[in-house]
Amino acid sequence: MKLAVFDFDSTLMEGETLEFIAKEYNLEPLMKQITTDAMEGRIDFFESLIKRVALLKGAKEEKIKQICENLPYTKGAKETVSELKKMGYKVVCFSGGYETATIPAQKVLGYDAQFSNIFHFKDGILTGTLGGEMMFSDSKGKMLVRLQNLLNVEPKDTLCVGDGANDLSMFKYAGKRAAFCAKPILKENANIIIDNKDLTEILSYI
Repeated sequence: MKLAVFDFDSTLMEGETLEFIAKEYNLEPLMKQITTDAMEGRIDFFESLIKRVALLKGAKEEKIKQICENLPYTKGAKETVSELKKMGYKVVCFSGGYETATIPAQKVLGYDAQFSNIFHFKDGILTGTLGGEMMFSDSKGKMLVRLQNLLNVEPKDTLCVGDGANDLSMFKYAGKRAAFCAKPILKENANIIIDNKDLTEILSYI
């Protein structure tokens, strides 16, 4: 058994889910700045999540679902997931984003499981709060160790792919650490660096 874990926003998906939603409400510039600060490690990831979701308080659940079901996926994402599965990998998505996006993407891209966060809606309206499994800067690392123990997979048989600072925590438990069009902080800790937006390039390192 081998394990491949992919980040979602700006890795499997072309862009940031919250920025696509923010664009509908004319909040994209502010949302983008907070996201950038978090991905480059300038502010705490949990703190950034709270700030970003609070900006969207009052957004309609129906509109958010519609946006999340029509996100653009990264070139080569589906093909890469398929090839890794043929090679014997279990392919999983760890996202600091939201299952509103990662569940529809699972049906399209074909990964085996997803672990992400959850918007809190009340009466069809976003309350500006959230919950979930990927809310902290070390969440991905902790979840990866749990999966490795469950599946009996060693770090040398683990591939992790991400782009931002909140992916660092899983890198230390993976033999193959791919920085995909990534921020400098992640590249410094990677042993695979892809700067071209085509996920299939990762396959040549496997």
